Amino acid sequence: MNILISNDDGVFAPGILAAKQAVEDLGNVCVVAPDKNNSSVGRRLSLFKHLKINSCELEDGSPAYSVSGSPADAVIVGADYLMDEKPDLVITGINQGVNISCDITSSGTVCAALEAVSLGIPAIAVSLFMDPKTSYKQDENGEWYIDYDFTLSKKVLHNLVLKIINDGFPNGVDLFNLNVPSNYESEDVMITHLADKMLDKEVIDNTNKEKEDLFNYPLGENQDSDDLIMITSNLVQEYDEGSDGYALVVEKRPSLSPLNANMTCKDLKDW
Repeated sequence: MNILISNDDGVFAPGILAAKQAVEDLGNVCVVAPDKNNSSVGRRLSLFKHLKINSCELEDGSPAYSVSGSPADAVIVGADYLMDEKPDLVITGINQGVNISCDITSSGTVCAALEAVSLGIPAIAVSLFMDPKTSYKQDENGEWYIDYDFTLSKKVLHNLVLKIINDGFPNGVDLFNLNVPSNYESEDVMITHLADKMLDKEVIDNTNKEKEDLFNYPLGENQDSDDLIMITSNLVQEYDEGSDGYALVVEKRPSLSPLNANMTCKDLKDW
């Protein structure tokens, strides 16, 4: 099996190395990803624009390619230009953050997988749901850092790809959206549907005292903020049973959502 791996966090993000390590014993792996972080860019394409490709090495010394474009660009470049043969499977991730609900259309990770589907290639989007209570830690000097524990996500991804090799994709399924919690209570994967939404969003300005620190954090010294606003968000905490959010937040177990790229609603008889 020829496997193309990409992401939206950038080619040097730890999650893409984890994805490669999870499946490298199952096929020929090629890593092609954006040269920098492209989170939340959706399915942006750099059509009729010049892109630069660079050869690079991942942390384990294995070869990879960086592309000066979006996650969807990287999938196109990898599948149509860099690989000798069309990939049998595209994996995007492992994303450093959750991608669930109907909000996935803003995700660079999921939309890169959708781009693969448009090229006729089945895909898996993989994300790590990091629990702030266990993922953010302090070193011996008191400095905060993020502990990316990909252990379970690598295991689940490996088993999923192995099942696809043996059984193929289910009929009607174009891609899988896999989310794995870092702080889990069960390793059993739950087949889920998309929740209604993942984020509650709010627009703030410099008059919002409650979120003053958040608003001012990215400002430069002496920068005027009177004409600036910021879109903030909080993760939804309540989900309907059987949804991806319910599996992750309530049951604290991996969620696997089978998706179809065709968003057409066909039943309009009553309307």
